[in-house]
Amino acid sequence: MFEKVLEILKGIRSDVDFENEEALIDGGILDSFDIVGVVAELREEFDITITADQLEPENFNSVQAIVNLIEEILDE
Repeated sequence: MFEKVLEILKGIRSDVDFENEEALIDGGILDSFDIVGVVAELREEFDITITADQLEPENFNSVQAIVNLIEEILDE
């Protein structure tokens, strides 16, 4: 799952070192348009729905945070 999320992120912003970045939102690396694209790709790839409540910066600050969010949604 980590590799798939990494692939999605690189498809949206190939100029970012997603494997080492821990502040994608807090650091201003990804903007709201990028997040809309990420959410759409995650919905399609993993057949999940990310709610407005889940659109918190801490859920999108790193690849691992995104993976954790996906796992949480899938476990519901």
